[in-house]
Amino acid sequence: MSTEPLRCAGALIVDRDGRIFFQRRSPHRRLFPNCWDIVGGHLDPGENIDQALRREITEETGWVLSHVLGQVGEYRYVGDDDLTRIEYDFLVRVDGDLDRPRLEAGKHTEYRWLAEDDVALLDEHRDVNDGLIRRIADEGFALLRSIGQ
Repeated sequence: MSTEPLRCAGALIVDRDGRIFFQRRSPHRRLFPNCWDIVGGHLDPGENIDQALRREITEETGWVLSHVLGQVGEYRYVGDDDLTRIEYDFLVRVDGDLDRPRLEAGKHTEYRWLAEDDVALLDEHRDVNDGLIRRIADEGFALLRSIGQ
């Protein structure tokens, strides 16, 4: 078994009002069940970060990446499956009907567009890597402010 960390790409999708899109993971998911999360996932074999980012956005929302506003961060964590991951997260804009995401069946149960003042919601059911998704959100909003979007 490889000791290399799994690589992941994540998208903090921004709407025209400066809110960021979050979705709740299904209670049946192995990792982070019933937790709020950003769009993203593991890189497929042979895939680079940009390809994974584009694929994950379309798979999980039905939207299409229009442009990357900047990199939010690079996060290393160990999931409750004891596997190490490195996640590369980006602040992005997408094309599509932002009022009607097509959530990936069986993987996500609901979504919310959150303003910076609403991020406390992200702490619900978050036992593993306590605070990680909230920190990613805070850093996403900080980047959004710094680029004046």
